[in-house]
Amino acid sequence: MNKINLKTAEEIELMRESGRLLASVFTMLDDFVAAGVSTMAINDRVEALITGELSARPASKGQYDYPYVLNTSINEVVCHGMPDEQRLLKSGDIINVDITLEKNGFIADSSKMYCIGEVQPHAMRLVKNTYEAMWEGIKQVRPGATLGDIGYAIQKHAESRGYSVVREYCGHGIGREMHEDPQVLHVGLKGRGLKLQPGMTFTIEPMINEGTFKTKTQKDGWTVVTKDKKLSAQWEHTVLVTETGYEVLTLRPEEVAA
Repeated sequence: MNKINLKTAEEIELMRESGRLLASVFTMLDDFVAAGVSTMAINDRVEALITGELSARPASKGQYDYPYVLNTSINEVVCHGMPDEQRLLKSGDIINVDITLEKNGFIADSSKMYCIGEVQPHAMRLVKNTYEAMWEGIKQVRPGATLGDIGYAIQKHAESRGYSVVREYCGHGIGREMHEDPQVLHVGLKGRGLKLQPGMTFTIEPMINEGTFKTKTQKDGWTVVTKDKKLSAQWEHTVLVTETGYEVLTLRPEEVAA
């Protein structure tokens, strides 16, 4: 593993600003993501807001040659769903919108689930339990805790409710680069793995499936779907390890830190 980039007080302030701006993007989307809207329209609306009003940069665009500013992952899509002009949201869909934003050289990364129109109870339950699993992981964050503590808490919450946790994709350190060390797995064992230190910043972003945790990548080379075509959900926040616990840098106005 490479050196972990512990953030200085000045860098943390810049990351707070990036996180605050990113949270405001989701606030805008709350009134925009709806049945009949294309996933490309979501992409274009977000790009205009980030580059125009917020004078920031969508960090995903161009990363690994990815051409869009966000991912739109619908129903059985686990992650990395690509915006499409032809794909219109419809009642009953669940969609994860995953966005990155860079301001003053520092990046924030977050995603949110949207339930479109009349969503089946089992889909609503998956979305709710995935959100809870993310927070179970976040609540483990404090100096001296381990990455294994985070993964264990998420895995226990999800599996105790009959779901599975995707293994191939995980959270990651973040700061000047979108993907820094360490990797943050969403499964694990208590007390195992890297010990957390104040100044670490990373994402926690569990992908929880109704069926098997196994996935496959579609022919476009990006879109990852559940192998059994059952639903998947994901939530994500960028988190700071503080001197006494954690701070969620991308916390949205409607949320209360657990």
